Amino acid sequence: MPSEASTTASPLLLLPLPALDGLSQEQVRGAACIWCGVRLVTTTAVDLGERRHRRLDGVYSTFPRACRGCAGEAAVRALRDHAGQCEQCVDDASLCEIRTALEPIAREGR
Repeated sequence: MPSEASTTASPLLLLPLPALDGLSQEQVRGAACIWCGVRLVTTTAVDLGERRHRRLDGVYSTFPRACRGCAGEAAVRALRDHAGQCEQCVDDASLCEIRTALEPIAREGR
């Protein structure tokens, strides 16, 4: 999962994405959901933000998008993974910036 500093830029950057290997060109370029592959239009797409990837000769960017349902499911998974590792969530989850950032995404996807 990306660093906690990512919460200030966009909580969507906290969502771990599948590996690019095995994805279609449409999924990699944001024309289809990164998880389920359904074709997206501007009104149905959730922009997951620029993702930078390393390769031998430098760095390149992808601009993945998702359907609302898959983005919500990914947020729920990220929340579950996070809660088991976050001391603040154990003490008082309402004070955790990451949890606070991910919860609305999880609710929108339902």
